[in-house]
Amino acid sequence: MNAYVHLMAKRAYTMKNRAESQEATRRRIVEATVKLHESPGPKHTTISAIAEEAGVQRLTVYRHFPDDTVLFQACSSTWFARNPPPDPELWSSVADGLDRIGVALKALYGYYAGTAGMWTSLYRDLDEVEALKPSMSGFAAYLEGVADGLASYIDPGRDNADLAATLRHAVQFSTWMSLARIGLGDAVKAELAVRWVAGTLNDRQPKSTKEESRSPAAVTG
Repeated sequence: MNAYVHLMAKRAYTMKNRAESQEATRRRIVEATVKLHESPGPKHTTISAIAEEAGVQRLTVYRHFPDDTVLFQACSSTWFARNPPPDPELWSSVADGLDRIGVALKALYGYYAGTAGMWTSLYRDLDEVEALKPSMSGFAAYLEGVADGLASYIDPGRDNADLAATLRHAVQFSTWMSLARIGLGDAVKAELAVRWVAGTLNDRQPKSTKEESRSPAAVTG
């Protein structure tokens, strides 16, 4: 009886060690994929390169991840867990609409500044790597939700297509990148985008109201 108990305990211990070893191997594969996705990028991340980076055989990679979609989803989950985009709760308590947009964009632009290497690679390779599309569409939906939420708050109960379009442009990584290339800081980028929104709102005013706001009397009080 004691021998049987000992044998079962030994078998359970062996199975536990094997499971832990397999999980550790899986983590190494995912970590290697995350690293290679940032540089040289998903398009150039081969199974051989992942196996070499993780210190395993190619067949080991396939055993854990039978296709690119499963592997890329695991990679995305790991990366987003470490680099979550800004939570809209960060600006939900800001009462003024334009101020709220400014807070949101500063948070989002700061996020892009800290994760630019990965986003540059992902957007560059998106059209050529099918397995990237599920996770990237999820991020696109997040950005669209941020933009539409800000638009609906600033002018509720109205068709906000023009305002939402301006904000959807403002929240894109490509917009942040284009402004970064000309040397603007994140706070300045956000202030500039708020001016775009303010311009869109100004265009909604009746002509007489616009002219009145621009008259010398209106300026001087």
